Amino acid sequence: MTVKVFIDGAAGTTGLEIRERLADRSDVELLHIAEDRRKDADARAEMLNTADAVVLCLPDDAAREAVALIANDTTRVIDASTAHRTAPGWTYGFAEVEPGRRAELATSTRVSNPGCYPTGFLALVRPLVREGLLAADALLSVNATSGYSGGGKSMIAAFEHAHVPDATDTAFRIYGLGLGHKHVPEMQGHAGLAHPPIFLPAVARTYRGMLVEVPLHPLWLKGGLADVRDALVEAYRGSPVVHVETAGDQALLTLEQAAGTDRLELYVFGNAATGQLRLVAALDNLGKGAAGAAVQNLNLMCGLGETAGLRL
Repeated sequence: MTVKVFIDGAAGTTGLEIRERLADRSDVELLHIAEDRRKDADARAEMLNTADAVVLCLPDDAAREAVALIANDTTRVIDASTAHRTAPGWTYGFAEVEPGRRAELATSTRVSNPGCYPTGFLALVRPLVREGLLAADALLSVNATSGYSGGGKSMIAAFEHAHVPDATDTAFRIYGLGLGHKHVPEMQGHAGLAHPPIFLPAVARTYRGMLVEVPLHPLWLKGGLADVRDALVEAYRGSPVVHVETAGDQALLTLEQAAGTDRLELYVFGNAATGQLRLVAALDNLGKGAAGAAVQNLNLMCGLGETAGLRL
């Protein structure tokens, strides 16, 4: 079976990464709009309705418009924007985060691709809340740093081209200082938390890669380091994508250690004297945080090999 796939927004950073993962596959046919019809609304609508599956790599409003152009009930849609991540009727496309989610994705026609930061946060927190190890009313914070490609073309230009108006030579910067980042509802809702986490995002001078950290105070825990680590190991047992490190303390973790892959690496560190834990997720913001997740979802939705095209 060959699946016809149209990437709407294929020239963007995520779209290009998805296209690279699909380009050499014999089970996928990539559809393209002819160059002279790129701005033709009818041509775009035709592609959206001809494809077996559509991946939307668009701003939120444009993604909503694209969905509205689909006039059939068979075209499968994966939306990489934030437009539908908490929307009713959309399946959240994180295959590993809930038991039975793979089965849901296999029958879904509307799937929202998770955000890169929420992927790391939810991978660490959701299994603990679900199993009762972490209180649902816990007051959490999440400290996360991404490579600058996570900001799209404008941020890439700012870090790579000295002549652009927003050019910067900084090594590290924090943002989202108003504590109203659009990822927070996604984190809270899909984790099953009563309160929104305090989200502390940052960007560093490296193209790709991401570390997401969640510190846990024993006040919110029903168990210690071994219990938390065992719960995560069990939650992702058999996963070809998510790996929980059980070898003990690492000398260090780097922002780039999962860069260039579609893996998600999870770590649990703790202090026996205080009972405090430090949970860390390492991933590629363009891999499991974006394009890799989209391709994994596409595979599951279309009955293809789950890891086909992935870089593991």
